Amino acid sequence: MKRKILKLTLRFAVLIILLFGMLIIIVLNPTLLYANKTVMEHCTVYHNKPLDNDLKTRLDNARNIIKKNQLFDSSLKFDICLNDGSLYPSLLEIFMGQAFALGFTSNKIAICGEANFKENHVTVNGKKWNLTQLIAHEETHCLVYNKIGFWKSNPVANNPLWKWEGYPEYVSRSSQGQLNLLINIKQLDDALELDKTEWGISFADSTVTSRSYFNYRLLTQYCLDIKKMTFEEFLSDTTSEQTIKTQMREWYEAQK
Repeated sequence: MKRKILKLTLRFAVLIILLFGMLIIIVLNPTLLYANKTVMEHCTVYHNKPLDNDLKTRLDNARNIIKKNQLFDSSLKFDICLNDGSLYPSLLEIFMGQAFALGFTSNKIAICGEANFKENHVTVNGKKWNLTQLIAHEETHCLVYNKIGFWKSNPVANNPLWKWEGYPEYVSRSSQGQLNLLINIKQLDDALELDKTEWGISFADSTVTSRSYFNYRLLTQYCLDIKKMTFEEFLSDTTSEQTIKTQMREWYEAQK
C-alpha cells in the first residue's frame, strides 16, 4: 500500500513539474499563443488583430520616458503582448493577479486591460490608466530586472513593495504636472481629506493611479530627488517605509 501511494505521489509530482515546465515555455514564448507578431525598431509586438495606428506613437513616447532613466539600456528590446483575443494575458493573471499590465523578466510586457490606443488609456473595472505611462512603468520593471538579475528581483528577493512599485511609478509619471513633490503630497492630502476610502487619485487626463502606488511614488521621489540617492542606494537602503514617510512629512512641513 505504501509503495502504491509513493508511486502515485511521484507521478503527481512529475505531472506538476511537466505542467510547470510547459507554463514557463509558454510564458517565455508568447508567439505560441498569438496569431501574429510585428517586429519594430525597439520591440516586437504580439497580437491577434491588426495593429492600431496609434500603438507605435504610444510605444515611442514610453521609450522617450525611460530613456531618461539611469538604468536605460538601448540594446534591450521588449516583447509587447496585447490583450486582443489571446489567452496570454489571462494566463499571466492567473498566477500574478489582475493588473492593468504586467512587466517581467528583462523584456516581457503584457497589456492585460482593455487598451484604447487613440485615447491613450487602458481600462480595468471601469478605471483608466494612462497607456504611455503604463508601458513606461512596466518597461522600468524590466530595466530593473535587467540591472539586478533574477535573484535580486521580486518575488524571489522580496524587495519592499513600496520600492518595487514606487520606482517604476517615479520613472513613468513624468508629465509636467506630476513632477513637483510638494504639489504631489498636497494632492494626496487633499484626496484623503475628501474621502479616505477612495481607491485612486485622478490626473488631468482623467486617468488614475491607486493611492497606494501614488504614495509609493512620493516616498521614492523623496529618496531620489530630495535625499539624492542613486537607484542602487535606494534599493539597498534598510530604512523602513514608516521612517521614510516621517522624514518626508517633516521635510514637507518645513517647505510649506
